[in-house]
Amino acid sequence: MNANLVPAAPEAIARAAQLLRAGKLVAFPTETVYGLGGDATSDAAVAGIFAAKGRPRFNPLIVHVPDLAAAEAIAEFTARARDLAQRFWPGPLTLVLRRRGTSGISLLACAGLDTVAIRVPAHPVAQALLRETGLPLAAPSANRSGHVSPTAAEHVAAELGDGVDLILDGGACPVGLESTVLDLSGATPRLLRPGGVTLEALAGLLGPITTAASCPDDAPRAPGQLPSHYAPNLPLRMNAVATLPGEALLAFGEPEPPGFAEVLNLSKTGDLAEAAANLFTMLRRLDRPQFTRIAVMAIPEHGLGHAINDRLRRAAAPRG
Repeated sequence: MNANLVPAAPEAIARAAQLLRAGKLVAFPTETVYGLGGDATSDAAVAGIFAAKGRPRFNPLIVHVPDLAAAEAIAEFTARARDLAQRFWPGPLTLVLRRRGTSGISLLACAGLDTVAIRVPAHPVAQALLRETGLPLAAPSANRSGHVSPTAAEHVAAELGDGVDLILDGGACPVGLESTVLDLSGATPRLLRPGGVTLEALAGLLGPITTAASCPDDAPRAPGQLPSHYAPNLPLRMNAVATLPGEALLAFGEPEPPGFAEVLNLSKTGDLAEAAANLFTMLRRLDRPQFTRIAVMAIPEHGLGHAINDRLRRAAAPRG
């Protein structure tokens, strides 16, 4: 048991806020995944996040704030951006907006860009921590860069160990996939990463949205755009309908094809929200050396299926 892993009681949140104000790193739950938080206004704290994750510094971080007023002090909000924030915040939507010159946000958190990725999380522990700390928090997923994202506190402890000063245990993350990232810094909305808010929900308010393909490795505009990401140690095979030797299966719906060494089902009823919540936890459970690879049944390409398939495609991509 990691001694730095503690239940997210009020006294632990107060201790976490004290550590964050001192430039230390704290992992905490959001409704999407666990984040590795640091003071977004401190170059040293942000550099510590990159070091703990082994994350390339050209890959920007999401800045978390408690409410729209705090976000407006950091980024330039158009009427369209404000309407979306009022509709979906707090919640799993990240907006990429022009950064205010007076924001105080570390340029390292923005990868030197003139934009900032910002969101208001809905999880009560994240909200309490942000308000107690009184600082914007840069908080990418609390795992080694490129690996499967953590949806439970023990995932953080297993991946980062003593690389984080405190881990607040707030239970399993209810959404289980990272936030949707929408770029509103230009004339046309661009979906940079599908996530917990569906493309259909956004398009219903905005009209047509451009979707961004995988960026070149040296120029991501937002987290989660690198071609290989969210990857287990084992190779991953998508759209499986029959077994290959030694494979474990990540199933979806029924019937499950026979012959696999082990089967975990994301949702026997075909519920995409249930599948999203189970995705990273089940990938971790099947990522064991006795299997040759992880096979995944087809997931529908609508609603949260867009985000699930995005994560699976990146997990299955060739690794550098």
